[in-house]
Amino acid sequence: MPIRLRTPRLLLREWRDDDLEPFAAMSADPEVTKLLLGPFDRARSDAWAAWARGFWTEHDYGQWVVEIPDEAPFVGVVGLNLTRAVPQIVLAVEVAWRLMRPYWGQGIAFEAARAVIEDGFYRLGFDEIVAITTPPNTRSWRLMERLGMVRDIDGDFIHPGVPEGHPLQLYRTRR
Repeated sequence: MPIRLRTPRLLLREWRDDDLEPFAAMSADPEVTKLLLGPFDRARSDAWAAWARGFWTEHDYGQWVVEIPDEAPFVGVVGLNLTRAVPQIVLAVEVAWRLMRPYWGQGIAFEAARAVIEDGFYRLGFDEIVAITTPPNTRSWRLMERLGMVRDIDGDFIHPGVPEGHPLQLYRTRR
C-alpha cells in the first residue's frame, strides 16, 4: 500500500509515470534550477526521477510528488533523502524541495516540507533532519528558518559542484 501524506490543501504521493513530463519541464526551467547547478536535460531529469523512485523502494521514504487535488496533479517534489554531501556528517537525512514557478510564494513548499519533516520524525523516527542551500538562495534559507531550522554556521562547507565563492549553508532541526 503506497504511503501518502495529506495537508489541508496538498497531497504528497508516490511517483507515477505521468509525472515524468511535468518533472522534466520543471527541471528544465532555468529559474527553478539556477541555484541547483543548472537545468536538467530530459535524460538527467528521467535519471533523477528513476533514482527518486528507486530510493523509495529501498528506504520506504524519499521525494514525494506534490499535487493540489482537483487543481494540479503535479506542482513539484518535496521529500527526504540521505546525503553524504556534508563533510562533517557521515550520513544525514536531508529535506529538499523543488516547485514549478507558478506555485512559488503560496506557502506550498512550507506546508509540504513541514509534513515531510513530521513524517521523518514520527513515522520514521529520525532525530535530526538537515537542509542545505547556497547563500544567494534566499527563498530556501528563509523557508528553512520558517520551518524552525537553525543555521549551523560551523557546518557550512565547500562542495566541488558549486561555483567558487558559494559555500553551502547547513541548517538543522531536531525532533
